[in-house]
Amino acid sequence: MESFIIKALQLILSLSILVVMHELGHFAFSKLFRVRIEKFYLFFNPSFSLFRMKKIGGKWRFKWFSRNDSNVRRRYNYEGNEIEEVIPAEQLPADNWKRYPETTEWGIGWLPLGGYVKIAGMIDESFDKEQLQQSAQTWEYRSQKTWKRLLITTGGVLVNFVLALAIYSAVLFAWGNSYVEMRDTAMQFSETALSEGFRNGDCIIAADGKDLGRFSENAILSVFEAETVTVLRNGETITLPMPKGGLIKLAMQQKQKALMSPYLPAVVDSIMPDAPAAAVIKKGDKFLVVEKDTIHTFSELRNFLSKNDKKSSISAIVLRGNDTLLLDIPLDDKGLIGFAPQKIIIPKTETFDFWQSIPAGIDYGIETLAFYVHQFKYLFTKDGLLSLSGVGGFGSRFAPVWDWMSFWENTAFLSIILAFMNILPIPALDGGHVLFLLYEMIFRRKPSDKFLIYAQTVGMILLLALVLYANGMDFVRAIF
Repeated sequence: MESFIIKALQLILSLSILVVMHELGHFAFSKLFRVRIEKFYLFFNPSFSLFRMKKIGGKWRFKWFSRNDSNVRRRYNYEGNEIEEVIPAEQLPADNWKRYPETTEWGIGWLPLGGYVKIAGMIDESFDKEQLQQSAQTWEYRSQKTWKRLLITTGGVLVNFVLALAIYSAVLFAWGNSYVEMRDTAMQFSETALSEGFRNGDCIIAADGKDLGRFSENAILSVFEAETVTVLRNGETITLPMPKGGLIKLAMQQKQKALMSPYLPAVVDSIMPDAPAAAVIKKGDKFLVVEKDTIHTFSELRNFLSKNDKKSSISAIVLRGNDTLLLDIPLDDKGLIGFAPQKIIIPKTETFDFWQSIPAGIDYGIETLAFYVHQFKYLFTKDGLLSLSGVGGFGSRFAPVWDWMSFWENTAFLSIILAFMNILPIPALDGGHVLFLLYEMIFRRKPSDKFLIYAQTVGMILLLALVLYANGMDFVRAIF
């Protein structure tokens, strides 16, 4: 439970930083072009807000757990039909913040699905139609030239991408870049991969005859898409034919279980001093059998423990030196033994000074974006949809203990994803607004407000359905 909470806190902090920075991108370009910002919110706030503040008359005002202000009232016209009527600002009561539209309202909503800035005169996720019923003002988004509106719209994406490059540069400067070569990395494989000819301990050296270089997500993706994979096995080079279409389909079908990962033997390297098992196991112990399960790798041992996390102890056969011992090993309150496995390959680390870290961080960010864009096409396949992850998938990337290097690396990766996803030409996303602006630039006329509101509504419904589906798949995988 503790590791889950730590992962959740890291994810919440990371997404909060990215959402605020994204919206600051829209905010900055709006201010540059003197466009009024009515609201700036972390999370959405339908009907009410957790917290709001606004500068009125030179003083900051604050509200907690309050309903959102409105400047609309309902009345009946002469025909007896109920209509909405916008109340002039000067007629609103003093405690209604709509009376003071010149300054921005800052707040935190209750629905943690992102955030938004309410740009005056723009049809967005706030669905605020009141202003559109009035004549356009010079300080509104809709009154600006097309190129200015394009910069305001793409400001969030630009900030997220630049932020990712800056974080990657900072990580390389602070911690350097640890890496191993693919040809030096022994791998362990799932049963599916073993059935395709791989063997535990194989070092993958080439995909379709091309040397893979350093171990990375791009290198693994190349293996998944290859028609042939070359491995180094017991000093011998072997070329394995892959199934039609490559391993990518099998990889997506594996869902939570990795098709392949770096090989770690189930050999004790270091023991946590406060672990109950510290009095029983010793450095160098090699696990052979746990209960009735034969153990070859640390991953198999970890999987066994995760499936039996209610146990307070396990019986295990271990090899210590030349002796085979039967041990009764106590587990901690998390159902773990409490040791780090022995590593076969020690990573190399390259360091960067400040000026070297900048181009290196830019290269790393562009490579990460290229990887994500390249594999995005698989989302539109049946297996891709089944492997889609939501908050749980993102949260699983974070370390179970608070590790600042891991946190910032994952934050940079999520920033890349946020930038790419937001620029997709889908209504309700920044890319949808860009699509309509490009239409306006080409055909010299704007889509109607009615059409834009309809498109925004459809886009929000599609996005909400996708969010529910992705998180639902996380829930299903967690149970089954």
